[in-house]
Amino acid sequence: MIRFVLISTLILAVFSSACGNAKTDTAVPPQSLVQIRLPVGYIPNVQFAPLYVAVDRGYYSQAGIEIEFDYSFETDAMALVGANELQFAIVSGEQVLLARAQGLPVVYVMAWYQDYPVGVASKVEEGIRTPQDLKGKKIGLPGLFGASYIGLDALLYAGGLKESDVTLDSIGFNQVEALATDQEQAVSIYIANEPIQLQAQGYKINLLRVADYLQLASNGLIANEETIARDPDLVRRMVSATLQGITDTIAHPDEAYEISKKFVENLAQADELVQKQVLAASIELWKADTPGRSESRAWENMQTVLLNMGLLTQPLDLGKAYTNRFLP
Repeated sequence: MIRFVLISTLILAVFSSACGNAKTDTAVPPQSLVQIRLPVGYIPNVQFAPLYVAVDRGYYSQAGIEIEFDYSFETDAMALVGANELQFAIVSGEQVLLARAQGLPVVYVMAWYQDYPVGVASKVEEGIRTPQDLKGKKIGLPGLFGASYIGLDALLYAGGLKESDVTLDSIGFNQVEALATDQEQAVSIYIANEPIQLQAQGYKINLLRVADYLQLASNGLIANEETIARDPDLVRRMVSATLQGITDTIAHPDEAYEISKKFVENLAQADELVQKQVLAASIELWKADTPGRSESRAWENMQTVLLNMGLLTQPLDLGKAYTNRFLP
């Protein structure tokens, strides 16, 4: 079973109060703000509410940072951060290890998702209730890249299966329609998004969650070794402001949803019940005893999965891939 660790209401209230006080006391003049272009790896979406909250509430500006969102692919972000053309990005954990294996000096400095957010969804009539049941199935996924691919392979690994035991079909970000119209027997998805959309359309589905079987390093904030060495205080401020956005969103989801409307085109016209369910499910993936903290077991498991897939040829020094030193 997934174990979600709840942040106490008292801690959230104190944290939010402190954030609110800081907003009026520590404002940074606009001309002093460091300009940061932040890739997030997906289209504008309510799942990025904490980032939108951190901008709207002034947490980034209080930290001396002005954010410009970049919705390009994770792989592009890794290359730019690794080359020090950008200082930060939001990426999934496996991308850090894959990049470091290619010599890119990226470092994971803050965990956002505490549970790996990927799973496999299928209609109940397919009878897919365990990873072993995936054998022989045709499975749609965005492509042979990213968290959806890694998470799917992790489930196959957990079920004692290989990619050769299934048929993988690259369909882009079209999982809902592909499953609804029976183009695929199963689809690899983000558990806080597509399953909710499918259920809202009246489909009964089974959902295999990667986090039920393996603890893996998930989505978080990365920097690079040069930025860390040259300006550790910037990294610390970036981490702190982002965590403020996360804790604020967990404490005040309705307010975070309203703020997201300023950043996500057409969110105001979308099905509010469905989108609020997406946000609520995402929040469950973010909760932690110590927000932002990386766990060594998650990185060890991730490396094992990548080695098993052949995406890594040899183990890496995981101590250089992530750090908790910048947490408040």
